[in-house]
Amino acid sequence: MRVAVYYSNSDVRLEERQVPEIGEEEILVKAVACGICGSDVMEWYRIKRVPLVLGHEMTGKIFKKGRKIKGLQVGQRVFVSHHVPCNTCHYCLKGRHTVCHTLRTTNFEPGGFAEFVRIPSINVDRGLFKLPEEISYKEGVFIEPLGCVYRALRLSSFTPGQSVLIIGSGVSGLLFLKMLKAFGSGPVFTADINDFKLEKSFEFGATAFINPRKENVADVVREENGGRLAELVVVTAGSKSAVEDALNSVDRGGVILFFAPPPPEVQVDIPLAKFWKDEVTITTSYGAAPSDLKVVMELLRTKKVIVEDMITHIFPFSEIGKAFQTAAQSKNSLKVIVQIE
Repeated sequence: MRVAVYYSNSDVRLEERQVPEIGEEEILVKAVACGICGSDVMEWYRIKRVPLVLGHEMTGKIFKKGRKIKGLQVGQRVFVSHHVPCNTCHYCLKGRHTVCHTLRTTNFEPGGFAEFVRIPSINVDRGLFKLPEEISYKEGVFIEPLGCVYRALRLSSFTPGQSVLIIGSGVSGLLFLKMLKAFGSGPVFTADINDFKLEKSFEFGATAFINPRKENVADVVREENGGRLAELVVVTAGSKSAVEDALNSVDRGGVILFFAPPPPEVQVDIPLAKFWKDEVTITTSYGAAPSDLKVVMELLRTKKVIVEDMITHIFPFSEIGKAFQTAAQSKNSLKVIVQIE
Protein backbone atom coordinates (compact mmCIF):
# COMPACT_ATOMS: atom_id res chain seq x y z
CA MET A 1 0.00 0.00 0.00
CA ARG A 2 1.01 3.65 -0.39
CA VAL A 3 1.91 5.62 2.72
CA ALA A 4 2.80 9.32 2.97
CA VAL A 5 5.91 9.78 5.13
CA TYR A 6 6.57 13.22 6.61
CA TYR A 7 10.17 14.50 6.84
CA SER A 8 9.37 18.22 6.79
CA ASN A 9 6.66 20.52 5.46
CA SER A 10 8.45 20.58 2.10
CA ASP A 11 9.38 16.89 2.09
CA VAL A 12 6.48 14.43 2.23
CA ARG A 13 7.17 11.21 0.34
CA LEU A 14 4.89 8.47 -0.89
CA GLU A 15 6.44 5.14 0.07
CA GLU A 16 5.37 1.51 -0.17
CA ARG A 17 4.63 -0.55 2.94
CA GLN A 18 2.89 -3.77 3.76
CA VAL A 19 -0.81 -3.58 4.59
CA PRO A 20 -1.03 -3.96 8.41
CA GLU A 21 -2.20 -7.28 9.81
CA ILE A 22 -5.12 -7.04 12.24
CA GLY A 23 -5.92 -8.99 15.37
CA GLU A 24 -9.23 -10.61 16.27
CA GLU A 25 -10.49 -7.47 18.04
CA GLU A 26 -9.15 -5.01 15.48
CA ILE A 27 -10.36 -3.43 12.25
CA LEU A 28 -8.69 -2.48 8.99
CA VAL A 29 -10.05 0.72 7.49
CA LYS A 30 -9.63 1.78 3.89
CA ALA A 31 -8.99 5.51 4.15
CA VAL A 32 -11.08 7.75 1.90
CA ALA A 33 -10.23 11.29 3.04
CA CYS A 34 -7.92 12.89 5.59
CA GLY A 35 -7.56 16.53 6.54
CA ILE A 36 -4.27 18.29 7.18
CA CYS A 37 -4.34 19.72 10.69
CA GLY A 38 -2.50 22.87 11.72
CA SER A 39 -0.47 20.70 14.09
CA ASP A 40 0.60 18.51 11.15
CA VAL A 41 2.48 21.48 9.66
CA MET A 42 3.71 22.83 13.02
CA GLU A 43 7.26 21.95 12.01
CA TRP A 44 8.94 22.70 15.36
CA TYR A 45 6.51 20.23 16.94
CA ARG A 46 7.09 17.45 14.39
CA ILE A 47 10.64 17.73 13.11
CA LYS A 48 12.38 16.09 16.08
CA ARG A 49 10.46 12.83 15.56
CA VAL A 50 10.63 12.36 11.81
CA PRO A 51 10.08 10.27 9.76
CA LEU A 52 6.39 10.16 10.63
CA VAL A 53 3.14 9.02 9.07
CA LEU A 54 0.73 11.75 10.10
CA GLY A 55 -3.01 12.12 9.65
CA HIS A 56 -5.58 12.03 12.44
CA GLU A 57 -8.59 13.64 10.71
CA MET A 58 -9.45 10.49 8.81
CA THR A 59 -12.67 9.07 7.41
CA GLY A 60 -13.02 5.80 5.53
CA LYS A 61 -14.81 2.50 5.36
CA ILE A 62 -14.29 -0.82 7.05
CA PHE A 63 -12.28 -3.10 4.75
CA LYS A 64 -11.69 -6.03 7.11
CA LYS A 65 -12.65 -6.89 10.69
CA GLY A 66 -11.36 -9.30 13.31
CA ARG A 67 -13.44 -12.37 14.12
CA LYS A 68 -14.49 -11.03 17.54
CA ILE A 69 -15.84 -7.75 16.18
CA LYS A 70 -19.61 -7.48 16.58
CA GLY A 71 -22.03 -4.81 15.38
CA LEU A 72 -19.81 -3.48 12.60
CA GLN A 73 -19.87 -4.51 8.95
CA VAL A 74 -17.37 -4.51 6.11
CA GLY A 75 -18.08 -1.51 3.87
CA GLN A 76 -19.49 0.59 6.71
CA ARG A 77 -18.61 4.31 6.63
CA VAL A 78 -16.64 5.38 9.70
CA PHE A 79 -14.75 8.17 11.42
CA VAL A 80 -11.90 7.06 13.68
CA SER A 81 -10.36 8.97 16.59
CA HIS A 82 -6.61 8.42 16.91
CA HIS A 83 -6.36 9.33 20.64
CA VAL A 84 -8.67 7.59 23.11
CA PRO A 85 -8.74 7.65 26.93
CA CYS A 86 -8.61 4.75 29.37
CA ASN A 87 -11.80 5.94 31.15
CA THR A 88 -10.56 4.55 34.49
CA CYS A 89 -7.61 6.70 35.64
CA HIS A 90 -7.68 9.60 38.11
CA TYR A 91 -7.97 12.16 35.28
CA CYS A 92 -10.69 10.37 33.32
CA LEU A 93 -12.80 9.92 36.44
CA LYS A 94 -12.58 13.68 37.00
CA GLY A 95 -13.73 14.34 33.43
CA ARG A 96 -10.26 15.42 32.25
CA HIS A 97 -9.94 12.75 29.56
CA THR A 98 -7.54 14.72 27.40
CA VAL A 99 -4.78 14.66 30.03
CA CYS A 100 -5.11 10.89 30.39
CA HIS A 101 -1.78 9.12 29.72
CA THR A 102 -3.53 6.50 27.59
CA LEU A 103 -5.10 9.16 25.37
CA ARG A 104 -1.67 10.66 24.77
CA THR A 105 -0.11 7.34 23.79
CA THR A 106 -2.82 5.69 21.68
CA ASN A 107 -2.90 5.96 17.91
CA PHE A 108 -3.78 3.99 14.82
CA GLU A 109 -1.26 2.36 12.46
CA PRO A 110 0.46 3.83 10.56
CA GLY A 111 -1.55 7.09 10.38
CA GLY A 112 -4.41 8.57 8.39
CA PHE A 113 -2.25 9.40 5.36
CA ALA A 114 -2.13 5.78 4.25
CA GLU A 115 -4.34 3.67 2.02
CA PHE A 116 -5.11 1.19 4.82
CA VAL A 117 -5.13 1.85 8.57
CA ARG A 118 -5.13 -0.67 11.41
CA ILE A 119 -7.45 0.34 14.24
CA PRO A 120 -6.32 -1.17 17.59
CA SER A 121 -8.95 -2.74 19.83
CA ILE A 122 -9.03 0.16 22.31
CA ASN A 123 -9.70 2.60 19.45
CA VAL A 124 -12.38 0.30 18.05
CA ASP A 125 -14.02 0.24 21.48
CA ARG A 126 -14.14 3.98 22.13
CA GLY A 127 -12.84 5.83 19.09
CA LEU A 128 -14.58 4.36 16.06
CA PHE A 129 -17.88 5.97 15.06
CA LYS A 130 -20.34 5.13 12.32
CA LEU A 131 -20.39 8.08 9.94
CA PRO A 132 -24.01 9.17 9.36
CA GLU A 133 -25.15 9.38 5.75
CA GLU A 134 -25.85 13.10 6.28
CA ILE A 135 -22.09 13.68 6.79
CA SER A 136 -19.88 13.28 3.72
CA TYR A 137 -16.38 11.83 3.99
CA LYS A 138 -14.98 15.33 3.45
CA GLU A 139 -17.19 16.88 6.13
CA GLY A 140 -16.22 14.02 8.42
CA VAL A 141 -12.59 15.14 8.56
CA PHE A 142 -13.83 18.12 10.61
CA ILE A 143 -15.15 15.92 13.43
CA GLU A 144 -11.87 15.79 15.34
CA PRO A 145 -10.92 19.49 15.06
CA LEU A 146 -14.49 20.57 15.79
CA GLY A 147 -14.50 18.26 18.82
CA CYS A 148 -11.37 20.01 20.09
CA VAL A 149 -13.09 23.38 19.66
CA TYR A 150 -16.22 22.21 21.46
CA ARG A 151 -14.20 20.92 24.41
CA ALA A 152 -12.23 24.15 24.58
CA LEU A 153 -15.40 26.21 24.76
CA ARG A 154 -16.69 23.99 27.57
CA LEU A 155 -13.47 24.47 29.53
CA SER A 156 -13.62 28.22 28.98
CA SER A 157 -17.07 28.35 30.66
CA PHE A 158 -18.49 30.15 27.63
CA THR A 159 -22.06 31.35 28.01
CA PRO A 160 -24.41 32.69 25.31
CA GLY A 161 -24.26 36.42 24.78
CA GLN A 162 -20.59 36.82 25.67
CA SER A 163 -18.38 39.07 23.58
CA VAL A 164 -15.49 37.12 22.06
CA LEU A 165 -12.19 37.93 20.40
CA ILE A 166 -10.61 35.17 18.30
CA ILE A 167 -6.92 35.75 17.59
CA GLY A 168 -6.01 33.67 14.54
CA SER A 169 -8.50 33.17 11.72
CA GLY A 170 -7.24 29.89 10.33
CA VAL A 171 -9.27 26.69 10.40
CA SER A 172 -9.41 26.47 14.20
CA GLY A 173 -10.30 30.12 14.62
CA LEU A 174 -13.07 29.88 12.05
CA LEU A 175 -14.43 26.70 13.64
CA PHE A 176 -14.60 28.62 16.93
CA LEU A 177 -16.46 31.39 15.10
CA LYS A 178 -18.98 29.00 13.57
CA MET A 179 -19.60 27.21 16.84
CA LEU A 180 -19.91 30.44 18.80
CA LYS A 181 -22.52 31.71 16.35
CA ALA A 182 -24.39 28.40 16.60
CA PHE A 183 -24.36 28.65 20.41
CA GLY A 184 -25.64 32.24 20.51
CA SER A 185 -22.60 34.33 21.33
CA GLY A 186 -22.59 38.09 21.48
CA PRO A 187 -20.33 40.05 19.12
CA VAL A 188 -17.35 38.05 17.82
CA PHE A 189 -14.21 39.84 16.66
CA THR A 190 -11.47 38.14 14.67
CA ALA A 191 -7.81 39.06 14.30
CA ASP A 192 -5.23 37.82 11.83
CA ILE A 193 -2.42 39.15 9.63
CA ASN A 194 -3.84 37.34 6.58
CA ASP A 195 -6.50 39.43 4.83
CA PHE A 196 -7.93 36.40 2.98
CA LYS A 197 -8.71 34.70 6.30
CA LEU A 198 -10.09 37.89 7.79
CA GLU A 199 -12.48 38.28 4.87
CA LYS A 200 -13.57 34.66 5.32
CA SER A 201 -14.24 35.33 9.00
CA PHE A 202 -16.49 38.23 8.09
CA GLU A 203 -18.24 36.03 5.52
CA PHE A 204 -18.84 33.45 8.27
CA GLY A 205 -20.38 35.97 10.66
CA ALA A 206 -17.68 37.93 12.50
CA THR A 207 -18.88 41.28 13.85
CA ALA A 208 -15.64 42.95 12.79
CA PHE A 209 -12.13 41.87 11.85
CA ILE A 210 -8.74 43.30 12.76
CA ASN A 211 -5.33 43.10 11.13
CA PRO A 212 -2.83 43.62 14.00
CA ARG A 213 -0.25 44.96 11.55
CA LYS A 214 -2.59 47.81 10.70
CA GLU A 215 -4.63 48.39 13.87
CA ASN A 216 -4.35 47.97 17.63
CA VAL A 217 -6.42 44.91 18.50
CA ALA A 218 -7.54 46.03 21.97
CA ASP A 219 -8.47 49.50 20.75
CA VAL A 220 -10.68 48.15 17.96
CA VAL A 221 -12.44 45.69 20.29
CA ARG A 222 -13.13 48.42 22.82
CA GLU A 223 -14.43 50.77 20.13
CA GLU A 224 -16.70 48.16 18.55
CA ASN A 225 -17.85 46.65 21.85
CA GLY A 226 -19.36 49.64 23.61
CA GLY A 227 -16.18 50.67 25.40
CA ARG A 228 -15.45 47.23 26.86
CA LEU A 229 -12.85 44.61 26.02
CA ALA A 230 -13.72 40.97 25.22
CA GLU A 231 -15.23 38.70 27.85
CA LEU A 232 -13.60 35.69 26.18
CA VAL A 233 -10.36 35.79 24.20
CA VAL A 234 -9.50 32.66 22.19
CA VAL A 235 -5.91 32.33 20.95
CA THR A 236 -5.52 30.01 17.97
CA ALA A 237 -2.29 31.55 16.66
CA GLY A 238 1.07 30.42 18.04
CA SER A 239 3.01 33.69 17.97
CA LYS A 240 4.26 35.82 20.85
CA SER A 241 2.44 38.85 19.46
CA ALA A 242 -0.85 36.89 19.48
CA VAL A 243 -0.35 36.06 23.14
CA GLU A 244 0.44 39.70 23.96
CA ASP A 245 -2.66 40.90 22.09
CA ALA A 246 -4.73 38.45 24.12
CA LEU A 247 -3.33 39.74 27.41
CA ASN A 248 -4.17 43.30 26.41
CA SER A 249 -7.68 42.57 25.07
CA VAL A 250 -9.45 40.70 27.87
CA ASP A 251 -12.11 42.45 29.93
CA ARG A 252 -12.34 42.50 33.73
CA GLY A 253 -13.72 39.16 34.89
CA GLY A 254 -12.91 37.68 31.48
CA VAL A 255 -11.24 34.50 30.28
CA ILE A 256 -8.25 33.93 27.99
CA LEU A 257 -8.29 30.51 26.33
CA PHE A 258 -4.98 29.38 24.84
CA PHE A 259 -5.89 26.85 22.17
CA ALA A 260 -2.66 26.96 20.15
CA PRO A 261 0.75 27.11 21.84
CA PRO A 262 3.74 29.18 20.78
CA PRO A 263 7.07 27.33 20.36
CA PRO A 264 8.48 26.24 23.75
CA GLU A 265 11.32 28.76 23.67
CA VAL A 266 8.86 31.67 23.55
CA GLN A 267 8.44 33.38 26.92
CA VAL A 268 5.74 35.95 27.70
CA ASP A 269 5.33 38.20 30.74
CA ILE A 270 1.88 37.97 32.31
CA PRO A 271 0.61 40.98 34.33
CA LEU A 272 -0.36 38.88 37.33
CA ALA A 273 -1.06 41.79 39.68
CA LYS A 274 -3.47 43.35 37.19
CA PHE A 275 -5.11 40.01 36.36
CA TRP A 276 -5.47 39.26 40.09
CA LYS A 277 -7.26 42.53 40.66
CA ASP A 278 -9.39 42.18 37.52
CA GLU A 279 -10.18 38.50 38.18
CA VAL A 280 -8.99 37.36 34.78
CA THR A 281 -8.85 33.61 34.18
CA ILE A 282 -6.28 31.96 31.92
CA THR A 283 -7.03 28.45 30.73
CA THR A 284 -5.87 26.01 28.07
CA SER A 285 -7.34 23.12 26.13
CA TYR A 286 -5.84 20.10 24.40
CA GLY A 287 -7.63 17.54 22.26
CA ALA A 288 -11.11 16.08 22.49
CA ALA A 289 -12.74 13.23 24.38
CA PRO A 290 -15.11 10.69 22.76
CA SER A 291 -18.08 12.46 24.34
CA ASP A 292 -17.06 15.72 22.62
CA LEU A 293 -16.82 13.96 19.26
CA LYS A 294 -20.35 12.56 19.65
CA VAL A 295 -21.74 16.05 20.28
CA VAL A 296 -20.10 17.61 17.23
CA MET A 297 -21.10 14.72 14.99
CA GLU A 298 -24.69 15.60 15.79
CA LEU A 299 -24.03 19.28 15.11
CA LEU A 300 -22.64 18.33 11.70
CA ARG A 301 -25.38 15.80 10.98
CA THR A 302 -28.12 18.34 11.66
CA LYS A 303 -26.22 21.13 9.85
CA LYS A 304 -26.21 23.36 12.91
CA VAL A 305 -22.56 23.91 12.08
CA ILE A 306 -21.70 24.10 8.37
CA VAL A 307 -18.11 23.24 7.44
CA GLU A 308 -18.15 22.48 3.72
CA ASP A 309 -17.57 26.15 2.86
CA MET A 310 -14.24 25.96 4.69
CA ILE A 311 -12.75 23.44 2.26
CA THR A 312 -10.53 25.40 -0.11
CA HIS A 313 -8.30 22.64 -1.51
CA ILE A 314 -8.69 18.93 -2.25
CA PHE A 315 -5.62 17.05 -3.47
CA PRO A 316 -5.31 13.47 -4.71
CA PHE A 317 -3.05 11.22 -2.65
CA SER A 318 -0.42 11.39 -5.38
CA GLU A 319 -0.05 15.14 -4.72
CA ILE A 320 0.17 15.03 -0.94
CA GLY A 321 3.49 16.88 -0.97
CA LYS A 322 1.79 19.80 -2.69
CA ALA A 323 -1.09 19.55 -0.22
CA PHE A 324 1.29 19.92 2.75
CA GLN A 325 3.06 22.89 1.19
CA THR A 326 -0.30 24.56 0.54
CA ALA A 327 -1.40 24.01 4.14
CA ALA A 328 1.94 25.13 5.55
CA GLN A 329 2.11 28.33 3.49
CA SER A 330 -1.52 29.03 4.40
CA LYS A 331 -1.83 32.07 2.15
CA ASN A 332 -5.14 31.51 0.38
CA SER A 333 -6.16 28.24 1.97
CA LEU A 334 -8.34 27.11 4.83
CA LYS A 335 -9.05 23.40 5.04
CA VAL A 336 -6.80 21.27 2.87
CA ILE A 337 -8.03 17.70 2.36
CA VAL A 338 -6.22 14.75 0.83
CA GLN A 339 -8.46 12.40 -1.14
CA ILE A 340 -6.93 8.97 -0.56
CA GLU A 341 -9.46 6.78 -2.36
